Amino acid sequence: MPGTLNQLLALLDLEPLEVNIYRGRNRDLGSGRVFGGQVFAQALVAARRTVDAPREAHSVHGYFILPGDLAAPIVYFVDRLRDGNSFTTRRVTAIQHGQAIFNLSASFHRAEAGLEHQSEMPDVPPPENLPSELDLIRSAADRIPEPLRAVLTQDRPLDLRPVDAGDPLHPGKGPPVRHVWFRTTAPLPDDVLTHQAVLAYASDYRLLPTALQPHGISFRTRELQLASLDHSVWLHRSFRADEWLLYTMDSPLAAGARAFTRGAIYTRNGTLVASVAQEGLVRMRDAAVQSNAPSPSLPR
Repeated sequence: MPGTLNQLLALLDLEPLEVNIYRGRNRDLGSGRVFGGQVFAQALVAARRTVDAPREAHSVHGYFILPGDLAAPIVYFVDRLRDGNSFTTRRVTAIQHGQAIFNLSASFHRAEAGLEHQSEMPDVPPPENLPSELDLIRSAADRIPEPLRAVLTQDRPLDLRPVDAGDPLHPGKGPPVRHVWFRTTAPLPDDVLTHQAVLAYASDYRLLPTALQPHGISFRTRELQLASLDHSVWLHRSFRADEWLLYTMDSPLAAGARAFTRGAIYTRNGTLVASVAQEGLVRMRDAAVQSNAPSPSLPR
């Protein structure tokens, strides 16, 4: 198994400190703070570790409170809110330096049969016909600032293949829609939690920048302040994160220095296995300093 995938699995293998208390490590992805998908996935793992019945996550919602410090471990406190006949509910608080940086609510459901329908998967080229995002970034390595070059061009645990890649460093304007194939770079263990946690980790990757596409702004623009505010994942069916999954994303709205994004994740045969929604801060720093300007009136 590649070293980077082992590193990801190690991130998701939390250290138990006490009953309902776990500790997780961090990995630097070049943003200067802990990747939101990492905290989300680790909190999901912490919650599932306290569920004894054979139930899997179906609904997971998180709020990002403070940026995570890469230099400090994260401690996860789990509250066992309810163990019902069909559903189990957990709340998780992530702590650094004595402060909450993230909280999560998760619901787990025992397997049941029921009515089924779903939306159709978009018709896109297969992943074999597309270059990996990492290859595209490495081909533009000479344009990456030296302090970030080693981080952005390092090996990754996920093979991501964007359908409409464009220039990864200087994107042009386009509709707020994105399609990306992804899978791990090697096979994973068979337990359901590992695959759900890897999908949770990947679900935050490049989702919010979809809202930047109509404006032709790179997520690394110096004047831009970009941060996830909340993140939700609904897990509908079983899947394997080491087999190709299509992540289709769109952003129907940006307003008030916030953007709303959403996603759907399909298996290669078109089965919808997860849905995602996120609101994020999208603030241009030159506008942020105008704090003394009168607030605009709300529409009536």
